[in-house]
Amino acid sequence: MRRIFFAAGAAIALAVGPAAAQNPVKIGFISTFSGPTAVIGNDMRNSFELALDHIGRKMGGRPVQVIYEDDQQKPEVGKQKTEKLVQSDKVDFVVGYIWSNVLLASLKPVLDSQTFLISANAGPSQIAGALCSPFFFSTSWQNDQTPQAIGRYMNTKGVKTVYLLGPNYAAGKDMLAGVASTYKGKVIGQDLTKWPDQLDFSAELTKVRNAKPEALFVFYPGAAGVQFLNQYHQAGLKGTVPLYTAFTIDSLSLPRQKDLALGIPGAQHWVNDLPNDANKKYVADFRAKHKAYPSFYGAQSYDAVGLINSAVVAVNGDLSKKDAMRAEMRKANYASVRGPYKYGNNHFPIQNFYLQDVVKDAEGNLTLKTIATIVENSQDEHASKCPMRW
Repeated sequence: MRRIFFAAGAAIALAVGPAAAQNPVKIGFISTFSGPTAVIGNDMRNSFELALDHIGRKMGGRPVQVIYEDDQQKPEVGKQKTEKLVQSDKVDFVVGYIWSNVLLASLKPVLDSQTFLISANAGPSQIAGALCSPFFFSTSWQNDQTPQAIGRYMNTKGVKTVYLLGPNYAAGKDMLAGVASTYKGKVIGQDLTKWPDQLDFSAELTKVRNAKPEALFVFYPGAAGVQFLNQYHQAGLKGTVPLYTAFTIDSLSLPRQKDLALGIPGAQHWVNDLPNDANKKYVADFRAKHKAYPSFYGAQSYDAVGLINSAVVAVNGDLSKKDAMRAEMRKANYASVRGPYKYGNNHFPIQNFYLQDVVKDAEGNLTLKTIATIVENSQDEHASKCPMRW
C-alpha cells in the first residue's frame, strides 16, 4: 500500500507541475493612461512591453499576462484599481505608479495581501523609512536622491543662494527637502504650488525675480515642466537666474520644450547614452519601434521586468516561494539599463547619479547626454528609519 501511495503521489505531482507551468505570471500595471500626463504612462507601458519581448514573454517557463489600469492621476482611483488587481484579478505582482500620492494611497491593500509591489517611479520618503516592507521594491529611486545630487552640483558651481519651486504633493515636498539637505548655500525662498492644476507660474516667477537668488531649482514633471520653462524664458530670467532642474526636462518634454531646454542642467540615475550593453539594446530597439528616445520613466519600467523575471526564474516559476523570490530580488541580479546597482535594507537602489545636459544628436534631434558623474553609490537617508535588516 505504501508503494502504491508514493506512486500515486508522484503521479499527482507530475500532473500538477506541467499544469502550473501553463498558468500565467499575472502582473498588474498601474499608471496614468488618460489626460495630459498619459504620455508618461504610455512611455512606461511601451518600455515594459519591449522588455517582455526581449525575454520571450515568458518567466520561469510560464507565459506572462499583464493587466494595465489607469489611475487618472487620482489617489482614490489608484487605490480602487489596485484593490481590483489584488482582490479580483489576483495578480502575482503590482508594478508602476508615477505619482507618490497615488502610491501612498494604494500601498496598504497590496502589502496586506503579501503581493510584491515594484514601484517603477514614485519613491516617497515614508516608504523608504518607517513604511518600508519586505514586499516593496523600487526600480527607480527615493524622491530625495535626485535633487540631493543637484544640491551637490550647485555646491561645485559656487552657488551662494537659491530659490526652490515645486508642486504641493508628496514628491514635490521630498524634492525640495532633498536639495536643501545637501546644498551648502542659503535657501532664500521656497514655494509649493497647486498640483496638478496650476500651470501659470507668473506670480512665483515674480517672487523669484524680487528675491534675486543666484540660482533657481524647480521640480515640475510632465506638462507643468513645459509650461514652466516657457514662462521662465518669457519672464526674462534666463540670463539673470540660472535654472537647475530635476525631472523637468526629459525625452517626453523635449519635443515641446525644444531649444528652450538647451543649457539647463539636471540630474538623473539613467541617461539614454549610458554605455552598458543592456542599455544600448534597450535604447536602439525602443527607437527603432517608436521613432523616439525612451525616457527615464520607461527605463525604470524596463528594469522592473528584469527584476521580476530574476525572481521567477530563481524559483523555477513556483510563485509560492516568496521568501526565495525576495532573496533573489535583493541581489539585483539582472542586467539593469543603468548598470549594476545594489539594494539598501529598505529595497531602494544604491546607485550613481549623473549630470545630464540637452544636446542635438547627429540627426538634429534634441536628446540628453551624460556630462559627468555627480555622486557614486548614493543611498537615501531614510534607510536608517527602515526596521528591515537582511
